[in-house]
Amino acid sequence: MTKSAFITGITGQDGSYLAELLLGKGYEVHGLVRRSSSFNTERLDSIYQDPHTAGRSLFLHHGDLNDGVTLINLLREINPDEVYNLGAQSHVRVSFDQPVFTGDVTGIAAIRLLEAIRAAGVRTKIYQASSSEMFGATPPPQDEDTPFYPRSPYGVAKVYAYWATRNYREAYDLFAVNGILFNHESPRRGETFVTRKVTRAVARIQAGLQDKLFLGNLDAVRDWGYAPEFVEGMWRMLQHPVAQDYVLATNTAYSVRDFVRLAFEHVDLEWEKYVEHDSRYERPTEVDALIGDPSKAKKELGWEPSVFTPQLVKIMVDADIKLLDDERSGRRIRIDS
Repeated sequence: MTKSAFITGITGQDGSYLAELLLGKGYEVHGLVRRSSSFNTERLDSIYQDPHTAGRSLFLHHGDLNDGVTLINLLREINPDEVYNLGAQSHVRVSFDQPVFTGDVTGIAAIRLLEAIRAAGVRTKIYQASSSEMFGATPPPQDEDTPFYPRSPYGVAKVYAYWATRNYREAYDLFAVNGILFNHESPRRGETFVTRKVTRAVARIQAGLQDKLFLGNLDAVRDWGYAPEFVEGMWRMLQHPVAQDYVLATNTAYSVRDFVRLAFEHVDLEWEKYVEHDSRYERPTEVDALIGDPSKAKKELGWEPSVFTPQLVKIMVDADIKLLDDERSGRRIRIDS
């Protein structure tokens, strides 16, 4: 029988890649989409199916993680084999400006979804998108046993969602797992996130459309991987016979300065001529270094990354150069990478 999956945050970077992966595996995919007066499904363009098409396998439903009643009704209607909770307010710096909203949508919404699963009476497996930001100030390397020390409202909210998922697994025998994912990027990353901000600026500076790139802390060290590989890991967690929590990471360390340097070098530019500091982009409490140890995922899931930061930078810069060329030539824009 055809498996079905329900994805919150399907219009985001991870949600769109996950939807593609599941459709390729023959799933019927359902996604939660917030109502907007403008289209917000650009990342799904390559897999979008007209609602009038017979036999389609992708279905989008209006709803919100703040609306528990709608979640219950959708879960009863869909009766999914798998649920992936990827929806969140996911920008760490913005979480300092909107801490209560972040706490609700990123934290409490997880338990709202877990309760909706119980109330709907569906027997499903659920994946909770946890984050390396939960480790915060705890020194690297970080793995499944590393203590949490979040340094942002976003990290705090993710810790709440993590423990809610653990509790429901133990209290109600739900197949509920936490994927503790370290930074993972792609050409579909939002333009306000530092990696995409950098690669987009490189494309524009090379084209003579931008003079400067303003950034905050260049010394922060991160473990950057490739988003399409990470969603494969999400799926593998729900195929494992036992519900457990896993770290997904590359176990490599690069600073923001390294990422910037690699991006500008890819187009033969000297980054120091174009990058300036702006304290507005710094966090009130910084996370110095996040470097993950994915040994458990490799051993038990057979998952390991193949794309590391230098290659990732090239993929993203090339994609932004192409995107800019398409915009300037008037060609139809589609983010396929």
